[in-house]
Amino acid sequence: MLIPKLNDKMACFKQIYSKGPTLAQLAIAWLAISSHVECAVASPHYRNNIYVIYATAAAEPESETNMPDRPSFDEYKVSRSMFFQDENSRALGSKLKLNERELLANEIFQLVKKRDMDNGFADPRKFAPAKHIFKALDEIKKSDMFYLLKAMPKGGVLHAHDTALTSTDYVVSLTYLPNLWICSSPDSNDVAFKFARTQPEPTDGLEWTLVADQRAKRGADDYDAEIRKLFTLYTPNPEIEYKDINHVWECFIGIFIKITPLLTYVPVWKAYYKQALKEFYEDGVQYLEFRGTLPDLYDLDGKIYKNAEVVEVYVEALEEFRAENPGFIGSKFVYAPTRKVDDATFAEYMRIVVDLKAKYPNFVVGFDIVSQEDAGRPLIDFAEPLLNLPNDINFYFHAGETNWNGMSTDENLIDAVLLGTKRIGHGYAILKHPKVLEAIRKKSIAIELNPISNQVLKLVDDNRNHPGGYLFADDYPVVVSSDDPSFWEATPLTHDFYIAFLGIASAHADLRTLKQLAINSLEYSSLNFAEKRAAMKKWEEKWNLYIEWVISQKSKYNL
Repeated sequence: MLIPKLNDKMACFKQIYSKGPTLAQLAIAWLAISSHVECAVASPHYRNNIYVIYATAAAEPESETNMPDRPSFDEYKVSRSMFFQDENSRALGSKLKLNERELLANEIFQLVKKRDMDNGFADPRKFAPAKHIFKALDEIKKSDMFYLLKAMPKGGVLHAHDTALTSTDYVVSLTYLPNLWICSSPDSNDVAFKFARTQPEPTDGLEWTLVADQRAKRGADDYDAEIRKLFTLYTPNPEIEYKDINHVWECFIGIFIKITPLLTYVPVWKAYYKQALKEFYEDGVQYLEFRGTLPDLYDLDGKIYKNAEVVEVYVEALEEFRAENPGFIGSKFVYAPTRKVDDATFAEYMRIVVDLKAKYPNFVVGFDIVSQEDAGRPLIDFAEPLLNLPNDINFYFHAGETNWNGMSTDENLIDAVLLGTKRIGHGYAILKHPKVLEAIRKKSIAIELNPISNQVLKLVDDNRNHPGGYLFADDYPVVVSSDDPSFWEATPLTHDFYIAFLGIASAHADLRTLKQLAINSLEYSSLNFAEKRAAMKKWEEKWNLYIEWVISQKSKYNL
């Protein structure tokens, strides 16, 4: 028999077997504990006797044999319940306490959401948020959840672009205005529009014709269908139509190029902005913060309107709309020209934004640069002139709108934070940068999530995989916006809320999540303290009425 080595610094325990181990079992036991204990065993010769294994615990690492036992099933159930409670307590909206009326409304939301989630879990082909938005637009519009979300006061939209705001139907209606000319090439998809009293001079040898004459010749329905295709990325087969991210961006930018001369006719520019405010307001949006390039405007006399004159048109339209709609909170502007420029042009941007901020301090709130990040210059290229701007010009940078990791595009996230951005547009690559995650929480830098845009522009196929899911789960500062809803024929915000609530947030997310998103959209806006208080009051009035409306729908859901 092997004699155990004992000393007063080691604890000794014994394990008694009624039947002795085989040599193989002893070898396995020895290998399992040899790094931590000294072992003595009875000779296998006595395998029908009682065998004793002595082991002494090593002083340093805890022996595997000293590991705690597995929990009982009851202990496991308690631990699991506590685990879920802790995790859910960290989610977006978890800190909100719903009042009695909101709890009643929440029952309806939970019922409708559970039904949609359960149906999708049973058959993923039926789950709308997992599909491409172009294949789910009509399905979503017909759903009970969309019906509830459409009427919801959703606060503000903090990420949208100047010439991609209104419905495609409205854009097509603008082509019925008098004095609109069109010039197109039979050999390409190039099309140009222009308002003029008389026929413009030929462009590249191509004649201009009146849109009204073309429509009369071809028939209104067919012609309008062709016009519509010019101003939307919508297609029934997006996977086939758009080969890769660069291709879809090329088509995307192409729409901006085509639509700009149609919209920059002064009377249309003003009408378009007012129509945008109207459509957003009707979709439950009381506040709009949008980015714009400030293109030159023109009139029928050939006069050109630049920069401050363009902003003046915005301000006049906004004042008129607010007078007509007292429940509307307001709108502010972020000057956001393209990032694909040389240093001299960027220096001109700096001069323009300083001038605009001085002239319209309560409307022009900040600066950004736009266009495809992967194909444009990174923020670091412009860091020095940006840091020389006055402190009252805030930054709202697009950053991390990419699938890359360790490239200049996703590293724009780092530069955006270091430059002092107040919010980050898209931030799709943020999970690849843990220090940026730390910074946005510490500095309350909101991420402007645009889920439908991210899908259409080929960053994510299935929004259940959207990085916003992590941001929701751990209550990071986030808002949901719509980017360019006109170009994907979506509503101003409801479609994005639908995707965010059902496709990105947890199945456990409820009315608190939606309420927190609405609150965040005002809290992280550029509104000053007094404006935020007034905005919250206007929003709360509509929210309370909305809760009563939801409760009135109770019988529809057999509650």
